[in-house]
Amino acid sequence: MRTKLDIAKNWLPRYTGTAIDEFGDYILLTNFQNYVEKFADKFNCEIKGLSKPMQTATNSNGLSIINFGMGSSNAATIMDLLIARKPKGILFLGKCGGLKRSTEIGHFILPIAAIRGEGTSNDYIPKEVPALPSFKLHKFVSEKILARKMEYRTGVIYTTNRRVWEWDTDFKNYLRKLGAIGIDMETATIFVVGYANQIARGALLLVSDLPMIPEGIKTEKMDKAVTAKFVDLHLNLGIEAMTDIGKKGEEIKHFMY
Repeated sequence: MRTKLDIAKNWLPRYTGTAIDEFGDYILLTNFQNYVEKFADKFNCEIKGLSKPMQTATNSNGLSIINFGMGSSNAATIMDLLIARKPKGILFLGKCGGLKRSTEIGHFILPIAAIRGEGTSNDYIPKEVPALPSFKLHKFVSEKILARKMEYRTGVIYTTNRRVWEWDTDFKNYLRKLGAIGIDMETATIFVVGYANQIARGALLLVSDLPMIPEGIKTEKMDKAVTAKFVDLHLNLGIEAMTDIGKKGEEIKHFMY
């Protein structure tokens, strides 16, 4: 294997237990196995890769979902491996912590950009280059949210490699200076590696906790409540948006900055 594409073609099936030609043209990415299970139940399709690092399912309309795990390194890995399939678009269905007082648990965020605090993306393009989504893809997601007469938030997401930081007052003061609307561990990486690999990409984030205040830090009880109340809607919005793109056949072009 001499090239990146050679490696991706070999590794994508190895990591997912799924043949390259079994993936759809459009792909949902998630960190959570229950999203894959709900997707498979909805479309009565098989979950593959149960003994692999990443699990997948694909419906009859050519839409796939992949649970790639947690963190920026895993996000970069799946975005690299997907060059073997060359999807027409991917949408990350992630959860994030709300950093603004106007942001509540259960709100949806369509990020206009992400701050590259994770470091992983620095291996792909210079750190001065912004992490941006494919805005045409976000347009489809926005339409699905508005069709349900729901609101959503836009703003900048801060992506970090730190998982346990909620105790750190200095870091929280730093986040306040940045003015970001939310914090997660994957969005900037997905945007940057998608850009580097010429893959159209977007993110629809669900606010699952409010980590800037002690009572808002995620607990097991809180996570179960968020899952029960909002996850089905989160998943369905992603399914509807990506299915609509596929039906309309609109090309989401990749532009260099």
